[in-house]
Amino acid sequence: MPDDICQINYVDQDRVARARGRMPDERTIAELAGIFKVLGEPTRIRILQALAGEELCVCDLAAVVETTASAISHQLRLLRAARLVTSRKDGKMVYYALDDAHVRTLFEEGIRHVQEG
Repeated sequence: MPDDICQINYVDQDRVARARGRMPDERTIAELAGIFKVLGEPTRIRILQALAGEELCVCDLAAVVETTASAISHQLRLLRAARLVTSRKDGKMVYYALDDAHVRTLFEEGIRHVQEG
């Protein structure tokens, strides 16, 4: 028998009740899973890392990530839909930035977790 499972079948109903009480609603779980799915692509991680320092336009991001503006634009659409980045128009330029402090914290904590690994 594997060492990573219980050797008897016993459910502690109090612990189960507490864990269920901490569980977010299904919509929240689905949205969080969607965010992590969006974060599952390396180009998007590079974009977020670049935007963690300052706002950048598509051309700047394409140069940083070393890809085409078209490819960056496609990735930015997905990041915007997930509410991870926001945009600001300034004349003929459109600048992108992380959506808010929560995104910055989520991203920074993820990086820290991996680096401590």
